[in-house]
Amino acid sequence: MNLTQYTNLSSTPNSNEGNQKLLLVQVLVGILLYVNGLMIFTFLKKEAFRETRYILFAQTLFADSALMLLTDLTLMGSFYQYPVHIIPCYIFCTLTSLVSVVSPMTLVAMCLERYVAICMPLRHSSISTPKNTFIGLLVIWSVSFIIPLFIFIVCFVYIPPGFLRIYVVCTVEAMLQIKWLADMRATSLQLLFIMMFSIIVSTYIKIMLAARSASEKKNSTNKGLKTIVLHGVQLLLSMMQLLIPYIEMPLWKVNVMLFVNVRYSNFILFLILPRCLSPLVYGLRDKKFYNALKYYAFCGILACNKHKIRDGKTFRGVVSISIHN
Repeated sequence: MNLTQYTNLSSTPNSNEGNQKLLLVQVLVGILLYVNGLMIFTFLKKEAFRETRYILFAQTLFADSALMLLTDLTLMGSFYQYPVHIIPCYIFCTLTSLVSVVSPMTLVAMCLERYVAICMPLRHSSISTPKNTFIGLLVIWSVSFIIPLFIFIVCFVYIPPGFLRIYVVCTVEAMLQIKWLADMRATSLQLLFIMMFSIIVSTYIKIMLAARSASEKKNSTNKGLKTIVLHGVQLLLSMMQLLIPYIEMPLWKVNVMLFVNVRYSNFILFLILPRCLSPLVYGLRDKKFYNALKYYAFCGILACNKHKIRDGKTFRGVVSISIHN
């Protein structure tokens, strides 16, 4: 394992073009973190959003925000060649890998929740209980932690004692210097992706069949189909983000500038873009959540304390007043 060589893996020239790219990333990440933070605040303020689908949505926002923040710190560390001690780097990369798996797994759970709501409406209230929701969240975090924890333990077992004192430019590739470990991680993520994508496709097919047979709730089923499609696109882009280290690693040996440009493009396409879809799925398409979000966005936190919203009419009235004023 040659970790000393790795310290130059993410080197990038300090040019105006590089600074402009980094600035653009900071603007995009800042906007998305603000939007996600506002949505999480909206979720916490309203008791009406304690349903399973909104809880899963809030977890997606949290995981996406944590992943963007951690990955953005990694990107800036690579750009400025900031050395980090290898043990904190391993912990940092393990947390990044954890939240990167939590996000797509939560998308699968959201698809299953929509399947139960549309195809089994009579059992939805008994299945989507607070207890089952808590168990589902525990399963998601536990399963997501298996691969990162295994890699973390193996790295400490196989790393030579002298390397525990070195400093590296911290990225996920620092933990993938052992070939069989990198291959195992790639294979595990591919199998996980196939399982999750199969679940999403099967739920889409079943909801589509339910939409053809149902005549009364076609609007609900059609909206559910569109939600499943959006989740499928999110899953594809999110899982690509997990696999791009294996695309980037060979490039640094060929051309450093090519490696930097590919990493920048992958960051925009496979990390920023999928996180833009989460606010779209529930933040804008869900009228209930959209009205609440619009209220808090326009009224502000101070104005929220002055109004007590008791029913839908009062709520819409306050929203309309805040918008027109």
